[in-house]
Amino acid sequence: MLTEKDEELLSILRLNARASVSDMARATGVSRTAIQNRLNKLENNNVIEAYSVVLGSEYTSGLISSNVSLKVNPNLRKTICLALRKVHQISHIYSISGEYDLLVTIQAGTLEKLSEVLNMVCSLEGVARTNSSIILDTIFKR
Repeated sequence: MLTEKDEELLSILRLNARASVSDMARATGVSRTAIQNRLNKLENNNVIEAYSVVLGSEYTSGLISSNVSLKVNPNLRKTICLALRKVHQISHIYSISGEYDLLVTIQAGTLEKLSEVLNMVCSLEGVARTNSSIILDTIFKR
């Protein structure tokens, strides 16, 4: 069970995963030692799995993003997912319900690179059908 201070700490880290222990202590009104102990507890309990980089809009605004739905052979699903994870232009892989089985988000710097990645995805053994949609504009993002 997370405490209110744990939730506050997680909120700070969501905004800036590189925040110093001192800054977090000041922001929460808790000692540095207590913050470090809370961080250790959150990490040990797998509440915090990793600290990551959030790409800035200066970089991401230049990328072309596409959502690609894939219909796959159920016997090859795991193999397909492993192959997709190796493609660094793929940022998300979701298992979905409905006509398609997987939803993949591709981000590429050019239409040519996006087309290259789409061709590679379509050529994977076990991919029966795809449906692609290029993202034109982000209306809302949380």
